[in-house]
Amino acid sequence: MEEIVFGFGALSTFDETLELLRLAQLAEREGLDVFSLSDHPYLGDRLDAYAALGFVLGATSRLTGFVNVTSLPTRPPVMLSRTLTTLSALSVGRFVFGVGAGGVWDRISDMGVNPPSGGAAVDALEDAIVLVRKLSGGGPPVTHSGSHYQVREVEPTPYPAPSVWTGSVGPKSLAVTGRIADGWIPGYGADWASPRYRESRPMIDEAAASAGRDPREIRTVFNLPSRITEQPLDSTRGPDGEWLGGSVEQWVEELTMSVLEYDAAGFMFFTPEWTAPDEVSLGRWAAEIAPAVREAVAKSRA
Repeated sequence: MEEIVFGFGALSTFDETLELLRLAQLAEREGLDVFSLSDHPYLGDRLDAYAALGFVLGATSRLTGFVNVTSLPTRPPVMLSRTLTTLSALSVGRFVFGVGAGGVWDRISDMGVNPPSGGAAVDALEDAIVLVRKLSGGGPPVTHSGSHYQVREVEPTPYPAPSVWTGSVGPKSLAVTGRIADGWIPGYGADWASPRYRESRPMIDEAAASAGRDPREIRTVFNLPSRITEQPLDSTRGPDGEWLGGSVEQWVEELTMSVLEYDAAGFMFFTPEWTAPDEVSLGRWAAEIAPAVREAVAKSRA
């Protein structure tokens, strides 16, 4: 997925299982690239993100899927590595490993996972990514003595690990992204005009350069909880500067600018309530906005 990717956040509750598959198949027919599911295992009405993602990948042939983002503390990385490579192999590479250091820690603690102290959660994030990669792609048995995870003589799977996109927020986790990740999903719907993005992306770039990497290797994929309107909005941004959406033309202008000026690599479309878009909005996102942005970017770069 080296081109600009366009996707959407899918549904993940038990009462919306048929709608999940229907929207994913519609997205594939309309030419979208990727779909994502959130990971909130402490909520009883939610489908397990990885089981649901595997089900949808099996019913599609082109869409890439990822968990946006994996609640790492609830999923041991050794078993997670088996799940990741299995899904990637069965889908012939249509899979991305989206991962974060934690999230809603009070609810995670309710599941019997002790909250870490200090920056331990971020240390665990880096350790887990390193271990997942060691346990993928074949080779001799792996012994790993990390800061949080230890394994001894564990055979890796023959299939390579998928790309890693993190939901990093703080300086320490942003540095992890720069050192070892392939992509970054800015937190809390932050976009290219937000202070969070403008303060955070340089931290990623600095860490990447310090690790001998080209910062451009780390792709930025934005979650956009916004609306597509019939008529142009007087203002496409709210009082706090957040992107509200607008007409197709306003979307195309804004997204094209974000690619050309801020190296945006992808966009995930949600409603403002962080739910899956309706069929009409999803169709306009796929058939009108995505191709127009791709065309405008191509013309500018020609």
